[in-house]
This record gives sequence, C-alpha cells and structure tokens, in this order.
Amino acid sequence: SDLLFPGCELTASTKSYTFQVDEADDSDHILALSVVCLTDGAKDECNVVEVVGRNHENQEIAVPVANLKLSCQPLLSLDNFKLQPPVTFRLAAGSGPVHLAGWHQIVHREDASFEEDDDLSEEEEEEEELAPIMPAKK
Repeated sequence: SDLLFPGCELTASTKSYTFQVDEADDSDHILALSVVCLTDGAKDECNVVEVVGRNHENQEIAVPVANLKLSCQPLLSLDNFKLQPPVTFRLAAGSGPVHLAGWHQIVHREDASFEEDDDLSEEEEEEEELAPIMPAKK
C-alpha cells in the first residue's frame, strides 16, 4: 500500500531528518522521493541536499541528490527516487528552507508457507514483489 510521505523541511537550524520504520515490522518499506524544492524564505544560494545511508559493509555513505538555487533551480523532480529506510536527508550546504516530499510504499511479505509451494526462483519472486510498487505512468 502507498502512504503519502508528508515530507520534511531542512533548514539552517534543522540540517537533517531521518526516516525510519519499525524494525519489528515484517514488511518491505520503500521511500519514493518525488520532489525537493526551496520554500519561502530561501536565499539565492546553493542548497545541497544529500541522502545518507549505509553500504554493504555498514559504512556511512552520503550522496548529493539535489543542488538548488532560488534564481536558477528552485525545484527538482526526482521521479519517485526509491530509497530503503532507514535513510537520512541532510542539508550539506546552504541554509534552506528545503522541502522534501514523496511516498512511503509498504509491501507485505507473503506467509513463508506459501513460498515453499512456489515453483518460482528467488529472482522471479523478487520481480513479482517489486512490480506492485512501480508508480503508474500517466
């Protein structure tokens, strides 16, 4: 099921926001980031937003996803850029305010007893599970 991610605002005083889900939850969660934009009060300066996560060796990695400037690039569409929680958004440069919005998608895992009866390989199962979370093209 899809839930609206109400978003977050990054500013000079609130430089980061972490989106987390309940670890005990047995569902797969995806945060689909749709837009990053400057809001009222933004200065004409570069505002760099990073996504901070962990790699396969559990080391922190930060990747810039947006560089916004009021006079030339106040908004960026990220076309439902998919991230797996927990994920942190950080204002690496600038003072904002920068607003981020998107969708929180939840895919409930099937009961283990059903998986045993499946003749599909794991790869095919993954494709089937991922299919419902693709956004509809309009």
